[in-house]
Amino acid sequence: MASTDKVYQKTALESQSPASPPATNLSVVDFAVRLLVFASSLTALLVVVTSKQTEIVTVPVLLLQVVRSAKFQHSPAFVYFVVAMSVACAYSIITMAASLSSIFKSSPSSKSLLLLVFFDALMAGIVASATGAAGGVAYIGLKGNTHVGWMKICGTFDKFCRHVGSSIALAVFASILLVLLVMISTYSLYRRSR
Repeated sequence: MASTDKVYQKTALESQSPASPPATNLSVVDFAVRLLVFASSLTALLVVVTSKQTEIVTVPVLLLQVVRSAKFQHSPAFVYFVVAMSVACAYSIITMAASLSSIFKSSPSSKSLLLLVFFDALMAGIVASATGAAGGVAYIGLKGNTHVGWMKICGTFDKFCRHVGSSIALAVFASILLVLLVMISTYSLYRRSR
């Protein structure tokens, strides 16, 4: 009876192709992560672009009330953030198409995997740097800086600050996903070279 079970297990293992299920599963994971990068970067982009707030602010020196608005266009760091998120959205659409084609093919070429590693690492750097720049400006808006006389603005422009904070959190998530994509592509390339 035991020898029959061993023969059955051996024939069951031989009937499965060992290379195709892991490659297909990894391609599906790659596509799913790229879809998440697209969703998170698009959401971050839309949230920061729609973050506009207008308030009446009292100028303490002149005791006047002035209408002030807060928009992402008022800070070069936020403009850089919007451009980086736009590029990340476009990049994720292009690479989702490439990843989708690799699901239906037997396996992607080593050259295409190497290009994905390079460009995924480049996009991770761009998104992380834009997130850091926007996060630095947002932190000053939240806490201010008494040493140089920069005031807190999040007490006045609370809705704007919440939008910016949410979009920065989504961009951090997109950065982490891009690093994960680098790891997935590198592992696929490593497994191919073995």
